Amino acid sequence: MDLLNAIVAFLNYVFVPGVAYGSQLALGALGVTLVYGILRFSNFAHGDTMALGAMATVLVTWLFQSWGLSLGPLPTALLALPFGIGFAILLLLFTDRTVYKFYREKKAKPVILVIVSLGITFIYNGVTRFIIGADDQNFFDGQRFIISAREFKKATGLSEGLSFKTTQGITIITAIIVVALLFWFLNRTRAGKSMRAYSDNEDLALLSGINPERVVMITWMIVATLATIAGVLYGLDKSFKPFTYFQLLLPIFAAAIVGGLGNPIGAIAGGFVIAFSEVTITYAWKKILVYLMPDSLEPSGLVQLMSTDYKFAVSFVILLIVLLIKPTGLFKGQST
Repeated sequence: MDLLNAIVAFLNYVFVPGVAYGSQLALGALGVTLVYGILRFSNFAHGDTMALGAMATVLVTWLFQSWGLSLGPLPTALLALPFGIGFAILLLLFTDRTVYKFYREKKAKPVILVIVSLGITFIYNGVTRFIIGADDQNFFDGQRFIISAREFKKATGLSEGLSFKTTQGITIITAIIVVALLFWFLNRTRAGKSMRAYSDNEDLALLSGINPERVVMITWMIVATLATIAGVLYGLDKSFKPFTYFQLLLPIFAAAIVGGLGNPIGAIAGGFVIAFSEVTITYAWKKILVYLMPDSLEPSGLVQLMSTDYKFAVSFVILLIVLLIKPTGLFKGQST
């Protein structure tokens, strides 16, 4: 019985949150890796693109809620999500046309584009905070739990309960669907194959008749979609706060680099590596160890390697280690 309680506690506090958070990071890292692989620069504005896409979704969600529109047990934000994606697509296409295209035509070095993207980050962040404010915004509605800890305890008779939030279930299912659609698009469609060819060898792709501006446009559309979905899922699971998305840049970039920058499969794997590293290192393991160890050996402390206040430091340390040992990442992406 104690072993079962330990397993349930592990699932409840480590595994399920890790999978949900890893799914959010993976979607964010996919956007970063697509920009790097195809447009050849690290987009530091990606976190605040997530924030703006999520902000648009939040505003439309509130509008729908005021009209009485809902999805019953599911959050109304799912209805508003296409509008947020549309806004993010228009925003990124406008930014590319007015800013990035100029530097692309000038054949500017990647470091110049990185600096430009950092400037855009501050503009995006300022716009987001001006429109919706800097405070936490909770836009979740619908049924909170798929299964609550109380229901689980009652059904199983265990002293530990497993709670599975609706937002966690939506995050995992949505991530699977989005990743499957993305890989189908990249591998099966003409546009996707053009993007891959352009990423592998730009000069050869141009000689083959591939339109580079069309590839760039499709890339930004996909990146906007991924960023908005990741931003909304993170906001539903936690809460929406503009500056949080800037802070998410570190684990997102760490995920992309750990997996292999420019490699979509690596971005997904890196997202889960970073997520589980953060969760396991900042979790207080005493609760689980109490079930597994004899009374005489029960730990007196929390058995927590690092406070949750420093969870982003975990991403930084893993990033440093990977850059020192294997700069191309776990799945051999493009080295910087």
